[in-house]
Amino acid sequence: MRILVTNDDGINAPGLVVLQAIAKAVAGPDGQVWTVAPAHEQSGTAHCISYTNPALIVQHSERCFSVEGYPADCVLAGIHQVLTSAPPDLVLSGVNRGNNSAENALYSGTLGAALEGALQGVRSVALSQYLGPKNRDLENPFEASAAHGADLVRKLCQQPVPSSEDYPLFYNVNFPPLPALDVRGIKVTPQGRRRNSKFSVSKYISASKRQFLFAQIGDQQVPTAPGTDAAENLDGYITVTPMRADLTDYDALGALRTIE
Repeated sequence: MRILVTNDDGINAPGLVVLQAIAKAVAGPDGQVWTVAPAHEQSGTAHCISYTNPALIVQHSERCFSVEGYPADCVLAGIHQVLTSAPPDLVLSGVNRGNNSAENALYSGTLGAALEGALQGVRSVALSQYLGPKNRDLENPFEASAAHGADLVRKLCQQPVPSSEDYPLFYNVNFPPLPALDVRGIKVTPQGRRRNSKFSVSKYISASKRQFLFAQIGDQQVPTAPGTDAAENLDGYITVTPMRADLTDYDALGALRTIE
C-alpha cells in the first residue's frame, strides 16, 4: 500500500510524526509512506489552494517533501508531482493538534486535505486529536490517537467505497481528549454544532499603536447535540463522520422550487 501523509500544522508538527507512525503500521513492511506537508502552519485554511501563486516544493529526504502552500496544495503536489509512477492508495491528513468536530470542520485545513484527496479519487481520512484538561498536559497529548489510530484506519480501509459519480466520500476522525487507556470505543456520528460557541476575533494593539485582529476559537468543551461528534468525543469516544464536498441543503430544495 502507498500512503500519502499530510497535515495543516506544518512539516515539523508533532502530530505529523504520530501520523507517519500510524501510516507505517497500516502500510506494512512492503508498503510505502510518502509525506508532503506544508512548510509552515496552515491551520484554519480549509480547502484553500494556491491558485494565483506558485507553491515552492522542497525535498527533505527520499519520501519527505514540504510545500510553501496549503494542505490541499500538498495533496495536489503529492498526487501529481511526487507520486507520479502511481497514485497513492490512501491519503491521511493529521494528526491535528485540536479537534475538528462540529463547526471546526468547516475551517479545517486537515479536512481540506482529505477533501482534496477524495476529489482526486483516493480514499481519504482526516484525523484530529481533541485536547482538554485530561490530556493537554500529558507527556504525549496525542496518546489516544497514537494508540488507536492504526487500528481505526485499517477498519476504514476495509469498508467498501460507495460508488458515486458525484462527490466522493471521505472520513473525519476525532480522538477524545483522554489518555489512551480511557478511550471508551468508537462511535459513527453526524457532524454537530456547538450552539453557544462561535469563532470571533480579538484585538491587539502593537507598540507602534497599530491595530491587529486575531481569529479566536470558541469554547471547545461545549458539547454538541447528543449522538453527534463533539458530544461523543467529550463522552470519551473516537468519532467517525462520513463526509462529502456537496454543500447542497436537500431539505430546502423542494420548498425553494416554489420560486421557479
